[in-house]
Amino acid sequence: MIRTRDDRRLGKSRLKKKSPAVLGIDLAGVPHRPTGICLLEDGRARTTLLYKDSEILHYARESKPGLIAIDAPLNLPPGRRSMADRNGSHYRPCDLELRRRKIPFFPITLGPMRKLTQRGIRLKRRLEVEGFRVVEIYPGGAQDVWKIPRAKRNREGLRRGLARRGIKGLTRSASDHELDAATGALVGLLFLAGQADVLGDFASGAILMPNQRGNQERPRSRLVLDSRRHFPRL
Repeated sequence: MIRTRDDRRLGKSRLKKKSPAVLGIDLAGVPHRPTGICLLEDGRARTTLLYKDSEILHYARESKPGLIAIDAPLNLPPGRRSMADRNGSHYRPCDLELRRRKIPFFPITLGPMRKLTQRGIRLKRRLEVEGFRVVEIYPGGAQDVWKIPRAKRNREGLRRGLARRGIKGLTRSASDHELDAATGALVGLLFLAGQADVLGDFASGAILMPNQRGNQERPRSRLVLDSRRHFPRL
């Protein structure tokens, strides 16, 4: 759960003890590149870098999180049966909602995003088979909503921004990937507390995004769903 302190004015949140553990994963497109990992439990982050899918699965089994939030596309766009399928769109409804909100992103079926999308879908399936609840997050978009810098622009500024939002334990040596994983874990925790928007839907692709209370209000679209009511049961 999240307790806020005048969150409409300050946009800040505190993490309550005994909240569910959330595992944030900043997934790399290929196993030889580092994947950022953050286990957020009782407001404290533990981060590391992993590589192979087997290592990520082992970490999830050992940590037993209540939710896993992955920074990678977890669904193909409507009309596409595979990445090689040329039918259908390059965009999911949730991607179009990001564009409507003027949050920059890369199309998930083009360039290097193709490998990340394929790996994300595969990893999600393997985790769900083992009973984990898995959601898609976009750390860069969440950082934009919170008005804190993305890692590539100001890594230390991002670390301090996450600390102001209640995350403890992030060291100055934390990599870009670990900080993005921590961002995703926090969004996952907000989702469990009913304080995150769901862009799109879980059937065609959903991205969790912090709601914008405490920031400049923007009109809500039909693609924003209630987080708890629409989460699929495994």
